[in-house]
Amino acid sequence: MKRAFTMLELVFVIVVIGILAATIIPSTKTNPLQEAAIQLVSHIRYTQHLAMVDDRFDINDNEWFQERWQLKFSNTDGSGNRWAYAIFSDGNTGASHDGNPNANQTAINLLDRSKRLTGGYSATTIAYNDADATNKLNIGYSYSIENIYMTGGCNITDDGKKRIAFDHLGRPIAGALHYSGMTTAYKDIILIKTTCNIILNSSDGNVTIAIEPETGYIHII
Repeated sequence: MKRAFTMLELVFVIVVIGILAATIIPSTKTNPLQEAAIQLVSHIRYTQHLAMVDDRFDINDNEWFQERWQLKFSNTDGSGNRWAYAIFSDGNTGASHDGNPNANQTAINLLDRSKRLTGGYSATTIAYNDADATNKLNIGYSYSIENIYMTGGCNITDDGKKRIAFDHLGRPIAGALHYSGMTTAYKDIILIKTTCNIILNSSDGNVTIAIEPETGYIHII
């Protein structure tokens, strides 16, 4: 003869499930700061990959090194005055390389080839609300990132903006990445000698992304 559950047993099971849910659900909530860091690590690695597979060396172009792939952070009118970043190769669009992620220089988003890997830079390039911008790269809007700090080996800025680039061996480069007045591939560019720290700051605290010298190994610490 089969024995049915009593009402008391059913109530007990429901209470247990409720307790487990109350314990587990908070731990599965998303952490925007960590999500931003994981996304950024992925995109820094992709920038490094592009630099290695798309070496811009050209024996007929004395300024070939100015087109190395880089990731640039900015908070401009074009990004809604929020922190965003773009992955691009600074091709010569006129008399000189301008150091800005122009529309046709920005990497294509391989997950949606109608979009570019920029969270917005300016109205004359790609703004954050343009159809071809990738919203997730605007980490101010998407993840509430309030500030970005660069310390250690990459604590050098050229035009008030923050950048990280890589050479054809995947080695991280910081320094005068605007390339204004650059004359050689390495003399005026600084290969990172100590760990580069990119610190994302939000109301939830800080998270640090480290890029190691020489190897270019990228990790969250």
